[in-house]
Amino acid sequence: MISPDSFRALALSFEEVVETPNANKNSFKVDDKIFITVDNANLKAVFRLSPKDQSKFSDLDPSAIYPAQAGWGKQGWTIFELSFIESEVLENALRLSYCTVAPEELAKKYKKKTSKK
Repeated sequence: MISPDSFRALALSFEEVVETPNANKNSFKVDDKIFITVDNANLKAVFRLSPKDQSKFSDLDPSAIYPAQAGWGKQGWTIFELSFIESEVLENALRLSYCTVAPEELAKKYKKKTSKK
């Protein structure tokens, strides 16, 4: 499990990310688009993923990673129960979420970083 402070620091480590309050939660945005919303009180994060990535993560642990309700889930919004998920999985989901909404030139930088590993 990753601490809320570590998760926040990781989210802010991506280029041009800003944190804003959003309905009693914190949202992380790039290019004025939300890619993650965090509810620290309930230790949940909602990531914007492609439907393909949403399915892959949900298959890891459907009780801790699952589509958001209604149309939000169909758009790729995926709930992660932070207390039950390994840091490496969260880091990968965060990177993919960022790349889903970031401008192409920023997303390419982070896609390249992982392909070199």
